[in-house]
Amino acid sequence: MDNLAVLSLMAIAPIVVVGVLLAGFRWPAKYAMPVGYVITVIIAMTVWQMNPSAVAAATIEGLIIAVTLLYIVFGALLLLATVIASGAMSTIRAGFTAISPDRRVQAIIIGWLFGSFIEGASGFGTPAAVVAPLLLALGFPAMAAVMVGLIIQSTPVSFGAVGTPMIVGVGQGLAGDPGVEARESELGLSHLEFVARIAQDVSIIHAIVGLLLPLILSVFLTGFFGERKSFAEGLKIWPFAIYASLAMTVPFVAVAFLAGPEFPALIGGLIGLSLVMFTSSKGFLMPKDTFDFGPRASWEERWMGSVNPDHLEDVNRPKMGLLSAWSPYVVIAVLLLATRLIDPLTNALRSDNPFVTIPFNDILGVTGISTTWQWIYSPGTVFIVTCLITYALHRMTGSQIKKTWGVAGRQILGTAVALLFAVPLVRILIRSGADFTDSGLASMPVTLAEGAAAVAGANWPLLSPWIGALGAFVAGSNTVSNLTFALFQFSTGAEIGVQPETVVATQAVGGAGGNPVAIHNIVAASATVGLLGREGDLIRKTALVTAYYCLVAGGVGYLMIYGFTLTGIIYAVVVVALLVAALFWMLNREKSLRQLETSARD
Repeated sequence: MDNLAVLSLMAIAPIVVVGVLLAGFRWPAKYAMPVGYVITVIIAMTVWQMNPSAVAAATIEGLIIAVTLLYIVFGALLLLATVIASGAMSTIRAGFTAISPDRRVQAIIIGWLFGSFIEGASGFGTPAAVVAPLLLALGFPAMAAVMVGLIIQSTPVSFGAVGTPMIVGVGQGLAGDPGVEARESELGLSHLEFVARIAQDVSIIHAIVGLLLPLILSVFLTGFFGERKSFAEGLKIWPFAIYASLAMTVPFVAVAFLAGPEFPALIGGLIGLSLVMFTSSKGFLMPKDTFDFGPRASWEERWMGSVNPDHLEDVNRPKMGLLSAWSPYVVIAVLLLATRLIDPLTNALRSDNPFVTIPFNDILGVTGISTTWQWIYSPGTVFIVTCLITYALHRMTGSQIKKTWGVAGRQILGTAVALLFAVPLVRILIRSGADFTDSGLASMPVTLAEGAAAVAGANWPLLSPWIGALGAFVAGSNTVSNLTFALFQFSTGAEIGVQPETVVATQAVGGAGGNPVAIHNIVAASATVGLLGREGDLIRKTALVTAYYCLVAGGVGYLMIYGFTLTGIIYAVVVVALLVAALFWMLNREKSLRQLETSARD
């Protein structure tokens, strides 16, 4: 079969089925993902003629990766249980209430700013694993806490894990190609300098698109989870939201231009967090009205997870100081920075020593399907070591420690099924290329991208972020998305006669924007607060953020490439019209709800 349109439809079929089951029928991921896996196997073996041994090897590869993800989730669950049982969370909660009891402010400071810092240090889903449990313990509904953790995994993600999506994803994705080398020679840049040049475009696009992200976070929080379901309540905080956005993105862009792709998210998040925490404590731009969720008894059942922080807290423990209470998160930051930035330590933790790196080479004898588990370097180990240190710092008793491990162990079991099918599904999609098939076809994701490019032609920059998002949705990683599609995006840009590095930049931004809808990100983040089986409800919300991200990023990238052409102006008008229409829909929805409430009272 060589019909590109038909092949593209077949390639996207597993993704569509999973999306419909999750968001349309609200199936739990533990049921939807096995169905998607079976469909993927059938298409891979029949249409792509993927070798059965390669399918089995890719499945095992996915199972190994899933276990590494479960390890990270377990560490996050253990940390949550530890800071609650020790009494630290009571002090943290009181500290945030002293700055502002407003839930919108708390979500922006913890999610957008603290989350960006954690993303810059570690990446790979760690921010949601830290942010969601922390918000849950502060009194957020479980679903709201996960939503915040997922939404903020967008703007800082391209520079997460000390720039891994750019350095490894884009850098390795473009390495060795003659066309790329010719472009580098034309610009007079080395390969690393070329990647840094792309990173500058990425930072600009992210800063423009991300400007509204804290405000969107606030609007979603009040509109979906507020007692009055009022989107307008979220809009009222716009001065603070824009200020918090700029507090992160301005240094974010500056660092990308001055220091390269390693530190924009890390330094931008740190500067923004320090600045906004200080000014907020002084009352700067604090909202006059205070938003809080309704009484817990009024919350919808679907918002609730199986983790109830109140049941874990030891009310008999004495109150501790703010510094002591925050010490676990300080330890996490120090350990993440040390293991990522101190080269001798990083090299030791990522060496080929079998004690620190467990290799799985040529699985089932299939050459090229290999993976490793750097278990000491993993954020899961950082979480567990932090817990061990916290036991001593907070002088926890043996019974308290035993309880935290029991709680985390029970909670991790619920998320295993979904991840153990989701990740093998992803690996089969990625491994379905010519190296492991008899059809000679490109892999399913690349085939789908080729079909989209054939339709778009010169307007490809408008669509290129969607391909990045597709890669992130499938793989759950901006790095893997960039590895898969960077060269394809570069080649497409060169083919249509535009600067290909900017097209690659839109790919990287789209890959970051796709993280909020990545299935195993959602499953993993949900597991940290005991919210399982509600993945479809979350996708309904986070998909709006991904759509916003790709729409605006495509427009910004198009204008950077072509300038203000007629097509660019029309596209910009359409996007603005869509945003205005969404705003009016939210306000009209609220007005209708108020009218219904008035009629009910009458």
